[in-house]
Amino acid sequence: MPNNYGANIRNKKVLEIEPIVAANAQKAQEIQDLGGAYIVMACGLWYEWSLAAGEEWFGFDIKNRKVTFTDDGLTKIWTSTWEQCGRGLAALLSLPVHKDKAGSNGLALEQFKNDQIILESFRVNQRDMLDSLHRVLGTTDADWDIRSEPRQKRLEDGQRDMMNGDVAAFAKQLYAKLMRPEAQELEVEGIEKKLGLPKESLDEATKRAVDMAEGDWTPFG
Repeated sequence: MPNNYGANIRNKKVLEIEPIVAANAQKAQEIQDLGGAYIVMACGLWYEWSLAAGEEWFGFDIKNRKVTFTDDGLTKIWTSTWEQCGRGLAALLSLPVHKDKAGSNGLALEQFKNDQIILESFRVNQRDMLDSLHRVLGTTDADWDIRSEPRQKRLEDGQRDMMNGDVAAFAKQLYAKLMRPEAQELEVEGIEKKLGLPKESLDEATKRAVDMAEGDWTPFG
């Protein structure tokens, strides 16, 4: 299972706009060309990480009650929790290897050979995330500094700042690329139901992100 950072390697638009994803797709093909086999986990953007990490990611500065919406903040984002990724991987590797041994869900590991599985916890936009934060924190819009910024500006600012050595700016330009409708399209449904994974609570995941942010967690270690 190559480290794919959650991206959909079958979405041609994503391959066009983000070199990292295109490189991941090429690496997967190289594994196959060399006689190996791969399964890619495509889980979208990590929810807790992206919400807690800072303004450059999902646009939220939780500790300081600030948010920057990309455009109108209404683009639905395909995202997954760490817990669901772990459960999904465990369930996948617990499947019978061969289809003739498949259980009641009809799944076997060989069905995913040289392919990707789609895993999804939530499909939410920034407005949904802010509403969830309100429920968790007991806040309202009046308690937050809410701004909006054109996606193209975030992309250009992030690329400029990244070239000037700002590490977090890499996330800013990357998320600006991915938080657009065509980059969030999935050609198949997620596999979580077939794997018997639980339906998750958005607010519980948001609470974990709040605890991370208020506990001074940082994506940089």
